[in-house]
Amino acid sequence: MSTAKAPSYILRYFNLAGRGETARLLLAAANVEWTEENPKWPQEKANQPFGRLPVLIEKSTDGSPDFVICESTNIERYISRIYGILPADPKQSAVQEQLREQLVDVVNTFFTHTSSISEEDKKLRLESFEDILSKIIAAQTKLIKENGNTGRMFGDSLSYADIASFAFYRSLVFGYKMFKNDIVDIVKPKVTPEIIKLISTVETDPALVNYLSKAKVLSAELSA
Repeated sequence: MSTAKAPSYILRYFNLAGRGETARLLLAAANVEWTEENPKWPQEKANQPFGRLPVLIEKSTDGSPDFVICESTNIERYISRIYGILPADPKQSAVQEQLREQLVDVVNTFFTHTSSISEEDKKLRLESFEDILSKIIAAQTKLIKENGNTGRMFGDSLSYADIASFAFYRSLVFGYKMFKNDIVDIVKPKVTPEIIKLISTVETDPALVNYLSKAKVLSAELSA
């Protein structure tokens, strides 16, 4: 996916998975040179575009100003388009981008649960989270089956939707325990064999093996 003249990149984000993990995985999949900066917060907030993270800096190769963008899914789409991880066909690309936005909806629904103002409110918001999670799992499972049950949702190579989904499940299982200790007990019964196969396929993809070499094995966690 890389080219000989590819620029190098700096990704600025906090030292956690969060909204930066999909971009990290995409940079690794693109096989480009990149480093990460973890700005001190909030001391360096004013130095970021719109005062937000993540930020992607594409270093200039011709003396022109560096290209700087922010917003997590915007960064993801930019990397995916530049390095062919998203299909060139606008309609095929839109289907994958739609799936990514649906994952954002699940995450946002989860965090409304964590800010509940009463036990009754917490219960209702948790039900909403479980409902939307079940729906996205069903949609992804259908796509995997329709694609020949190869562990991929589209085609025969690593896609934006595959990578974003893998990052989503990693955050859900490993990252959100700090907000809800029993999150694995909620997620695990809902995850289908097709989703576990997708996760395993992404984990073992040659383009990502080095980046994930020190990470916990998510497919094993969900299969145990």
